[in-house]
Amino acid sequence: MAGGRIVVGVDGSEPSLKALKWAAGQAALTGDELHAVISWEYPASWATLMPGVPLEFDPERLARQILDQSLEQALTPEQAAAATRTVVGGNAAQALVDQAKGAELLVVGDRGYSGFKAAVLGSVSSNVTQHAPCPVVVVRGEPTE
Repeated sequence: MAGGRIVVGVDGSEPSLKALKWAAGQAALTGDELHAVISWEYPASWATLMPGVPLEFDPERLARQILDQSLEQALTPEQAAAATRTVVGGNAAQALVDQAKGAELLVVGDRGYSGFKAAVLGSVSSNVTQHAPCPVVVVRGEPTE
C-alpha cells in the first residue's frame, strides 16, 4: 500500500523547524510523503509598512527561499530532496487547511514569528487545530520562563 501525505507548515521560525524535523521523522516511520508548505500574503498596505523595500519586492520568491533554507537547515540532504515544497499565496492557516485535504496528518509548530508570546498557541496553530480536515500535531517549543 502506498503511503499518504504528511503536511507540515514552515515559516523559518525555530518552532516550524522543530515541526519540520518531527514531521520528517514521522514520515520516515510511516512511509508517508513529506509536504512542506509555506504561505505568503501582502499586508494591506505593504509599501507603507516596509519603507525602502523596492517595488519589485517579490514575497513569493522570498517565501520559496525561506522554505528551501528551512528544509536544508532542519533535514538531512536526502530528506530535503525527497520533500515536496509548496508555496501558497494567502492566509497561512487557510493555506495549511486547504493543503491538508486528503493528508494523513498536518504538523505545525506551536507559534511562528508573530504573535502574543504569553499565549499557549499561536494564531495559525490554534486555527488549524480547529479546522483541519485531518489529525493535527502541534510540536511544542522549549518551555518559557
